[in-house]
Amino acid sequence: MAQRYFMRLAYRGAEFHGWQRQPNDISVQQILEEKLAMVCGLKDPVAVTGAGRTDAGVNASMMVAHFDLDRPLKDEAQLVRALNAVVGKDIAVSRIVKVASDAHARFDAIGRTYHYYAVDEKNPFVYPLTWKAPSGLDYERMNEAAALLLDVDDFTSFAKLHTDVKTNICNVMRAEWVPVSETNGHIFIIKADRFLRNMVRAVVGTLVEVGRGKMSVEQFRGVIEARNRCMAGNSMPPEALFLHDVEYPYPLW
Repeated sequence: MAQRYFMRLAYRGAEFHGWQRQPNDISVQQILEEKLAMVCGLKDPVAVTGAGRTDAGVNASMMVAHFDLDRPLKDEAQLVRALNAVVGKDIAVSRIVKVASDAHARFDAIGRTYHYYAVDEKNPFVYPLTWKAPSGLDYERMNEAAALLLDVDDFTSFAKLHTDVKTNICNVMRAEWVPVSETNGHIFIIKADRFLRNMVRAVVGTLVEVGRGKMSVEQFRGVIEARNRCMAGNSMPPEALFLHDVEYPYPLW
């Protein structure tokens, strides 16, 4: 019987066409599947299932994935070292742990948290992974609008069109802009049980419209209620978005 393992990793998304394997583009999933097979001495790629599917260019400071091996590992830490030696500079594996055979990195997750990093001043040391916000954004008003996200469950207005998801229902547990003195900026923190494709970037883009004074808080409420992607703001650049945490109902690390 195969043994299942959970893997904790991080990656910089700029070099990948998202998490999910693509027919003609490089992805994080493809790299992991191929390199796992290589270091384990297997002919075929090892199937890897992630806790989510980040879009092209989006980062993960903490992603969780699972995979199965026919033979149990003698030393999980050795596999971590072997993978880090071959996956390239943009992926880092931090832990691999043995789990129950029915544990599932995606379906067992009960919470996911994303961070969107905005800086209020130009900073040459953080610009590749942040968004330079325009001066005068009203973060207090943006937080008023963000609070409305906790009282709704249909996020069609912020969902990528023409996807194969069966429902746009999500339970958002936290949504707020938090000041960060180290970078003289703000982080938008949003936590939910699940996210739709492009959802966070669309939410942030619409909140920025509120912060610029181009949309009122009540108009933001109207965008949510319209359930129409065309009513929401533009999608924000992906490089400032990070999958920050994935939570499970059982201890892992």
